[in-house]
Parts: sequence; C-alpha cells; structure tokens
Amino acid sequence: MFERVHDSVMIQAPKSLRVLLPEGSSTSAREAITILGLSGHHVEICDPNSWALGRFSRFVRRFHRCPPLRDDPAGYLAFIEKLLAERRFDVLLPTHEQGFLFARAEARLLQHAGVALPDFTNYRTAHSKAGFSRLLDQLGLPQPPTRIVQGEEALRRVLRFPAVVKTSVGTASRGVWFVRDERELENAVRDLSASGAFAGEMLVQALVAGTTEKAQSVFCRGRLVGFHAYRQVAGGIGGGEAIKQGVARPPVREMLSAIGEKLVWHGALSVDYLMTADDAPPLLIDCNPRLVEPMNAYLSGVDLVGLLLRISLGETPAVLAEGRSGVRTHLSMQALLGLAARGGTRRDLLREGWRLWCAREPYADGAEEMTPLRLDWMSVVPLFLTASLLLAAPRAALRLARGGFGAHLLGLESIKEIEGEAFGRAEP
Repeated sequence: MFERVHDSVMIQAPKSLRVLLPEGSSTSAREAITILGLSGHHVEICDPNSWALGRFSRFVRRFHRCPPLRDDPAGYLAFIEKLLAERRFDVLLPTHEQGFLFARAEARLLQHAGVALPDFTNYRTAHSKAGFSRLLDQLGLPQPPTRIVQGEEALRRVLRFPAVVKTSVGTASRGVWFVRDERELENAVRDLSASGAFAGEMLVQALVAGTTEKAQSVFCRGRLVGFHAYRQVAGGIGGGEAIKQGVARPPVREMLSAIGEKLVWHGALSVDYLMTADDAPPLLIDCNPRLVEPMNAYLSGVDLVGLLLRISLGETPAVLAEGRSGVRTHLSMQALLGLAARGGTRRDLLREGWRLWCAREPYADGAEEMTPLRLDWMSVVPLFLTASLLLAAPRAALRLARGGFGAHLLGLESIKEIEGEAFGRAEP
C-alpha cells in the first residue's frame, strides 16, 4: 500500500560489502538501507530503540540494540567499536548525528572499518549553526540577515518581527522557533529558558519568504564528487518533506563546493536553502554534516550512498554526472503525519491514504522513498502502524513524530562530554 515503484530503480550487483549503520531510527537511515540492499550489500544496524524504523526491512541482516548516544556516548562508542572488531565490517556508515562522535574518535574506528569523516574541528563548524553562519560570512556566501547572541536580554534586544530563533545545535527542526509576535516570542523564551539554551549561542534570523530546497553532496578530501538538489513540494512534519522534486541548482553546487573546500571536507555534507526569486541568489539557512534522505538522488541517477562507500574505503572516485531534474518522490508516513499535525480529521486521513494507494494527485508521478513495499514488504509494518494510530487518534501525530527525535541523537550534555579534552583518546 501507499507505494509506486519508479521506473528508474536499477538493482545492481557490485562487490558485496559488509556495512554497519550506527542507527536505524531516522528516515535517512531507512532510505540508505533500501539503497544498500538493492546494491547487494550486507547491512546490519544498531539502535537503542527495539522498534527502530530501519529494523523493518528485508535488507537488514541483523539488528543490534546499543546504548543511547544521547545519554551514554562513551558506552555507545565502546559498543560500536566492539561490534566492528567482532563482526568485521568493511564500512561504518554514519547516517545522522553519530558522525560528531565518530569524528572525535576517528583514529580508533579506522582500525576496524572504513569511514569517511573530516577533521573533528571542521565537523564541529558544520554541525554548529553559529559556526556555520560565521563560515558563510567568512566565505561571502548569502544567508538571511543573521545575528548571533547569547542570553535572554541579548535575544530580546536584537529580535525584530518576524524572525526565526535557532539554538546553535539541533536537528529535524528541534531548537527552532518562528517568532511573529509577542506571544510567540514569550513562548520561545519560555522553551529556551527551560532547556538551558540561553547558556549557549543562538541565531536570530530574519524570516524570509521563499521555497525551501535541500542539496546533498559527497566530498573526497575537500573535492566535491557528488551532488543532488531537490525542492519541497509539500511539507510533512518536523520540517521534513512529504513530496519532493529534484532540481538543477548550479549556484548551490558552487556554494557547497566552496564550503567543502574550505573545511577540507571528507564524506557527506548537506545544506538547506531558500529560493526567494528567480533572479536572487539562494539563501543558505542550515547545514547537516551527513546525507539527508538520499532516495530522491538515487532515483534521479545519483547514487550518493554508493559514492560514500567508495570514499570510506579510501578510493578517489571520479566526479559523478548530474542526475535528472524533475524526478518526484514522496514519503507516505510524512504525508499522513503532516496532515494530522495540521488538524486533519479521520476522513481527511482516509482520503489522503486513498490518494497514496491509487497514486492520484499530488502523488501521481512520484515514487515512494521510505516504504517501498514492492521492493521491501517489511516496510509495511511501521507504515500500517502509523496509519492505524493516526486514524485512532489524529492528534497523536506530534507524539508519533517525536519517536524520530530520540536516544539515537545528541543532547547538550552528550555534546559537552564528546568535546571534552580526554574523550575518545583512551581505548575502552
């Protein structure tokens, strides 16, 4: 159900590699699993959540329950290192915030498997919203008018409506507040105070109208070797896309190339940006030091996951050709969650489910990204459970979505621990 396989899916049979994904809860990991499986690789995942999204795939050979990165980064690292040593993987493929930890302890991990990561200092620059904003200023690259502040008083002093307030660390729209009036400002201040975020840096950006797009890239020692961009056609929940479409964006490719060259980037790097007008330059608004949902790129002819494997093994690959523009894909779970979060009723959800099932507009010309049931029948399980729970309680959308913001991600305390002087030096 809710799936249409795109004609361009090519099941390849390259040399099979043993690949470990260090989490299975994110949509990015789930899509990487499909690509790896279709390419003939042996895939295993670990996650602190026994019900992780990626566990429900015929391509996953084995699931390992691990300590939570958020609460026990040292224990998580020791678990990963032991697993790599015992089960002899070829590649460790970070798909989310684990890269921050792995970059800190890269020398230890490289004793057991290939992994593509930049220097930790440069990784931290891309991971921090404040650090990334300063880098854009240094390179002269466009972003919305931005101020970096610390503390409630400074926030109130510089903020002008409408604005976006961002904590320096956050993913999947965690730590982001849209502030259009005094009421929303007070709500943001209350949340920031409760989370202790005023102790760190925050970004205050002008709220600029435009179309949200994202670009993904893979670098080999500072050289861009793979690139793909897509625009958001319809939003889902938590800042994600329900429908996306591949686009050609040479200016964004040039910006990403400059960023990667400056940081001597090695591995995956993605950015979010706004298109405000045909003749205006894209405005960069966020950076993720990883691949974000790589299936649209794959169906457009750009296998960024396969490229990342080659770089992880120490190869220096040629630059991939541009993929096709215009390829549409969708995520059924995001479509249903987003509809429910916007106040959709049971009738609305049933109607949307019927459109997805019958491939009617706006899904008529798109392929399912995350739950490709004809390719991977087990992916029906989380999709069916999500649809059933939403029909039972449509208001549960936000609670269900928070399952992707769990213990597999970093927290403020775990970041401080990883940044500590002694972390990652001693063998477990």
